[in-house]
Amino acid sequence: MNGADTAWIIVATALVLFMTLPGLALFYGGLVRARNVLSVFMHCYAIACLMSVLWFALGYSIAFGGGDSGLWGGLDKVLLLGLSADDLAGTLPEVLFFAFQMTFAIITPALIVGAYVERVGFGFVLLFSALWMLLVYAPVVHWIWGGGMLSDGGIFGETGVRDFAGGIVVHETAGLAALLLAVFLGPRRNKTTPPHNPGFVMIGAAMLWVGWFGFNGGSQLAADGGAAMALTVTHLSAATASLTWALWEKIKFGKASLVGMVTGTIAGLASITPASGFVGPVEALIIGAVAGVLCQEAVNLIRNTLKIDDTLDVFAVHGVGGIFGTIMIAVFGAGSFAAQLGSLAIVGVFTVVVTVVLIFVVKAITPLRVDEETEHSGLDIMVHGERAYDHAS
Repeated sequence: MNGADTAWIIVATALVLFMTLPGLALFYGGLVRARNVLSVFMHCYAIACLMSVLWFALGYSIAFGGGDSGLWGGLDKVLLLGLSADDLAGTLPEVLFFAFQMTFAIITPALIVGAYVERVGFGFVLLFSALWMLLVYAPVVHWIWGGGMLSDGGIFGETGVRDFAGGIVVHETAGLAALLLAVFLGPRRNKTTPPHNPGFVMIGAAMLWVGWFGFNGGSQLAADGGAAMALTVTHLSAATASLTWALWEKIKFGKASLVGMVTGTIAGLASITPASGFVGPVEALIIGAVAGVLCQEAVNLIRNTLKIDDTLDVFAVHGVGGIFGTIMIAVFGAGSFAAQLGSLAIVGVFTVVVTVVLIFVVKAITPLRVDEETEHSGLDIMVHGERAYDHAS
């Protein structure tokens, strides 16, 4: 065990949990109407709790168990049976590696929340998120990070896919699932009300930015120069994408908005995530500069051209950003185009097929969408019996 590595990953684990609670909750919560803010908080909080238990029970074993099929890790690490504080994963206590990866298993289904806010059934959220994490997220983790079929020595030969912190594993999978759920749900009945609290959005985005240092820097799994470089390029990409998003807004609409600028931050963070262990500062600047415009145009395409109500633009920002960053790894010569594009295609098809099946299965058990009265009155009071504001708009 290396004490410095262990200390850093303990901090990184806390930072990644901080991304979901409270970062993502505030970011998403500020973007919805006041009558639905508590439901967004509830979705993020409940998912964090449920994914923690399921990752402990089954998810970690599926992702990082000792199975040699290339498809899943097996069941040898179910409930962490037989694991002690002295067992190591590289230079870290394995129980710490488990905890660090658990925070990724929390935030990935939580990202999907942004697609279905203001109109989804709470029972559907819990059951779908549970099954999706176990049947989509955990197997993909094994394929790429757990020594499975897309990693080195797998179907792409000696050099497998390069995905440092989750461009495919986290952002592509969550983005595609979000887009599909938005299609199956249909649009909100009232889409014209602006975000009720842009201040929440900025605070949440800032928390995500800080937490992302643990997300990307921690993925080095060591306290070394690689972690420092990952942290640095993450920051530069986020800062640059924030500026280019705001500039593109100014050019197109005459004004640069706070909500737009901080959405650009998230686009830059998502885009650098897969590449953060493989590129330097100049490449990060380029990735961020393109991401601020690319993801904004993806928002326009999905929202205005395709008329899909992916409410908080999960696919346009996370999905498109993660896919773009994954491809840029090959563009900058740090990975092969065959492995990068092939893995994006394989994971994309797998995610779409399993997600669609899960949507049909889960909505046969519990309603996908709330009724019209509940949607009109707000999920806060109708589903959870609480209200954040006396006169919720």
